Amino acid sequence: MGRAMALTLSIDELVDRFPDFRAAVLLCERLAIPETRSNSLAGEVTAREARCRADHGGSDLSAIPAVAAWRSAYKAFGIKKTSYRSSVERLIKRVLADDSIPSINGFVDAYNAVSLSHGLCVGADDLDRIMPPVAFRFSREGDSFIDMAAEAGGDGDDPPKPGEVVLADSRHVLCRRWNWRQDARSAISPATRAALVTIQSNGWGEVMAAADDLKALVERECGGSVRVGYVDRASPSVSL
Repeated sequence: MGRAMALTLSIDELVDRFPDFRAAVLLCERLAIPETRSNSLAGEVTAREARCRADHGGSDLSAIPAVAAWRSAYKAFGIKKTSYRSSVERLIKRVLADDSIPSINGFVDAYNAVSLSHGLCVGADDLDRIMPPVAFRFSREGDSFIDMAAEAGGDGDDPPKPGEVVLADSRHVLCRRWNWRQDARSAISPATRAALVTIQSNGWGEVMAAADDLKALVERECGGSVRVGYVDRASPSVSL
């Protein structure tokens, strides 16, 4: 478990329709993920929540650049329902309602803090539970997805709709609607020893600055080591 391995991620299928899409790709290895956030990370989360409220309190969500960029992208592949929002919009909305970033574990809490403060969508998968290569692409016939937020007692089977943007490995979808919800089969837990993280922008925000921020937080809170790559229209594939 937590093996060193090469990983390739591509956005090639999306670049013509979404030329502004870019992402930092982090390969995190030899992790020791705490079950709960440390006092230091708790302080980081509180400070970042306060900054979000200071920057955006009283603003319409649609006026926040990070939110507007992803609403535009979602509309471009046919998502119009307000119940389907990007991960960063849901975080910002929660914090502006005087709620807090949910406490999951030391790794997930760290990347949610980075997502909130940089206004970028961040997602992660257990590297030992995926089968590279990995790609942001349009959904295909036969794609499978198990919703990690399925109601108790349900099997969570919820395959993507035709034309949806997804993150997928060679076996199944890892995240539906670009960055809306992640698959249950590769969720990060304290047992995770290696993780793939993507930090995503659709024309707004600095993904490499966010990657540097997250790299420092992960290495401080979870140990191990982090390698960072980058994909955009000019360089749509990266190997780490």
